[in-house]
Amino acid sequence: MSTSTWTSAIWATEEFRAELRAFVTAAIGVPERVEEVSRRPWSVVWRVTVAGRTAYAKQNCPGQAHEARLMARLAQVVPEHVVPVLAAEPDRDLLLTADLGPTVREGGGGAELATWIRIATEASVVQRELVGATDDLGLTVLSPGDALTYVADAVGRLAALAPTDPRRLAPEVAILLESLLPTVGRWAELVEDLGLPLTLLHNDLHADNLVTAPDGTLRCFDLGDSLLGDPLAGLYVPLAMAQETLGLTTDDPRLWRIADAALEVWSDLAPPAALRAALPAALQLGRLGRVESWRRCVATMTPEERAVHGSAPADRLASLLDPGPLRT
Repeated sequence: MSTSTWTSAIWATEEFRAELRAFVTAAIGVPERVEEVSRRPWSVVWRVTVAGRTAYAKQNCPGQAHEARLMARLAQVVPEHVVPVLAAEPDRDLLLTADLGPTVREGGGGAELATWIRIATEASVVQRELVGATDDLGLTVLSPGDALTYVADAVGRLAALAPTDPRRLAPEVAILLESLLPTVGRWAELVEDLGLPLTLLHNDLHADNLVTAPDGTLRCFDLGDSLLGDPLAGLYVPLAMAQETLGLTTDDPRLWRIADAALEVWSDLAPPAALRAALPAALQLGRLGRVESWRRCVATMTPEERAVHGSAPADRLASLLDPGPLRT
């Protein structure tokens, strides 16, 4: 897909529907039904029915067009942790996966503390298994050492946009973020000192992006936001979503129960006390993953789409000024 000519409008064309049907047919047979489930500027998902069985097809915008390649690799390395991949065409970022039923949230599991402990723990286990296994997939790398430069560049770039541009960072917020830069540097040093390896960050891991397979395993999907980074940063989304879903305050000990279960996975590489001490900083840096995925999505949006979603990178960047989801 060419970023200079691409627009999400192609997903509504008959030409693309024919391309999609051909992809599905080659993989699992002639579809009896192709139903659009979700179409947004950054991705589209279809439910397809072939011989009475359901599967899901997906394609992302150019900035996130790594999912098919990534899922194909995960299906080889950690097949028990992802939804089954029926077909993947990395060059077109076309992905076809099996339907395993309702998500964890739809099944009611998102309301249970034990579910969030399991999500955080298994996510860390998968990260440990994937160290070095996804380095050649062209994913964005956002290490703790990159954080200070990343924030400074993002503030400068977004604040310099025209006042009428929906992507613009408000001047007063830019001033606050510039004054935060020394703190960002300290966060980065604290996390870097742990010496943990970079690994895959799902970057949007929550109860709506997980299903429980018939064998009882948790399987993740929707990896368009993924990048490579510090493993503790990957806990930002699960902990923030657990806090919101369970109605917990940032100092609720139940959040630490979730976090500690995940930190245990890395406790042979760094002392548990050091992991705990660095986690709040890592979670703040974890917000940068959300900035980056929105930046990639907004890059190819139409003016109309930017009017709705264009402020997302600046909004996520400004969230660095907010308290983290977990307080010591």
